[in-house]
Amino acid sequence: MAAVVGVRDLSRPAVLALWTSAVAVCYYAAGRVGLLRRLVVEGAVVTPIWPPAGVAVACLLILGMRVWPGIALGALFIVMSLPAVELDAVGIVLGNTAAPVCACLLLRRVGFRTDLGRLRDGLVLVFLGALAAMLISATVGACLLVLAGKLAGQDFWLVWLAWWVGDAMGVLIVTPILLVLYRRRRPPRMGRWPEASIVVLVACALVPLATRSHASLLFLVYPLLVWAALRFRLAGSMLCALLTSVLATVAATQRIGAFERLSGVEVMMKLQAFNGTMALTALLLSAVITERHTMRTSVERACQELAEVLEHLTAGDVPHGRAPTDTDEGRRRAGET
Repeated sequence: MAAVVGVRDLSRPAVLALWTSAVAVCYYAAGRVGLLRRLVVEGAVVTPIWPPAGVAVACLLILGMRVWPGIALGALFIVMSLPAVELDAVGIVLGNTAAPVCACLLLRRVGFRTDLGRLRDGLVLVFLGALAAMLISATVGACLLVLAGKLAGQDFWLVWLAWWVGDAMGVLIVTPILLVLYRRRRPPRMGRWPEASIVVLVACALVPLATRSHASLLFLVYPLLVWAALRFRLAGSMLCALLTSVLATVAATQRIGAFERLSGVEVMMKLQAFNGTMALTALLLSAVITERHTMRTSVERACQELAEVLEHLTAGDVPHGRAPTDTDEGRRRAGET
């Protein structure tokens, strides 16, 4: 049975410091990647997908709660790399640290499994790890911008919504991929490589067409997600979702394809709605398929064990190595009558 949230042995200070530094570096690198495609909504800079949120939740689930200072350090480095750093940056760092910590605590409390082999795991990751916990970072960040005078009060809810959805998308897309990569110990069987290559080729041809076409063909990616989920479950569907999300974000920031001639607010709303529905479809569908596959495997194993028991019973009730007795002979005759 898959283990519940795994925690590494980080009791030694040197090992803990090493993993904490690694978490900080990964968080900072993911943040720099996320800032490459940012949008300006009502004067505030937001990202359609904030990958560090997903990196932070995955690191806490895999390594344990002791590495939370690495998240704070990574968030601090990102804030310090931005121009015009002021006192409100400290509060943003605290909010970006508290949100993934809260997500990990909530997931751990409900028995979340990192293999995402049950529909229940997919649902709690969506509603507790992403939608609920990321309210903290969005609320803290937007409130501090208003208090610092960088954001008008009437624009609070729009920026708050964009911030919240961006952090939630980071958890929905990045966290499952990191959990899958962590648990995968070996590559797929050689017999599956031809089909995997076909999926990759179709994705490389279809996704750019869907995201950059002026005919608004974003819906074409959903059959691809279904195919990847049916054949390769979580790994296939989430990698396709990641590729689609990245290319859709590039198209949105360049105002091409389905995002042409839209205002900044409309681009953000359309992009985040598309990324959200796509990530939910990929995650929940693959979780359902994995759960059904696991259940079918368990039923087949139970039927095989039952067949072996019945075969043993029909061969005779006398255990191997014991001579038959009068009682055994009487049972046999009673059965014949």
